Amino acid sequence: MADAIAALDLTDDEYTVVQSLVRNKYRAYDAAGNTVLRGKQKMFKLKEEFPFVDADGNPAFTVKASGVLDFAGDYALVDDATGETVVVLDRNFTLFTDRWTLRDPDTGDPVAEIASKSKLVSLLRHVHGLFSLIPHGYEITTPDGRHVGIIDGRFSLKDTYDVTIDDASGVSKEAVVAAAMVVDAIEGN
Repeated sequence: MADAIAALDLTDDEYTVVQSLVRNKYRAYDAAGNTVLRGKQKMFKLKEEFPFVDADGNPAFTVKASGVLDFAGDYALVDDATGETVVVLDRNFTLFTDRWTLRDPDTGDPVAEIASKSKLVSLLRHVHGLFSLIPHGYEITTPDGRHVGIIDGRFSLKDTYDVTIDDASGVSKEAVVAAAMVVDAIEGN
């Protein structure tokens, strides 16, 4: 599961993810400020789809919803070079918390969980759009509760997240950075 995506080599432990002002278009920057990944949600598709490209615009991977209008479902991260699913992002929809499970595509076993740091902030953001201005934060853990990293939102006109990966031994950094973008788009943050 910790295998990298063929077209990418994410070696840093810190990334910044920034959403475009206009639509669900994202860029990920490494610690030096270089663009390492770009992705956007395809509009007007029956199934959610997010193609990602590397810094040079070459296809890297695509995140695809398993079902039509998939509000609480799973999204496969597919390596564009090999056609293999690298990880499945499984949305666990609740009103009180945003929770996503990253699963091994072959066994279905969980490899990591991305969960809201604050149930109160999640609830407020789900109740009224005004609260969407509050930055959202997530903690990434393994199934046994070991800390993997964090995704911290910033006060900004554009959705901006600092992604810190402290221990990526069980999950690919590409999956974590892509998940930060997909979670933001699907949750409507």
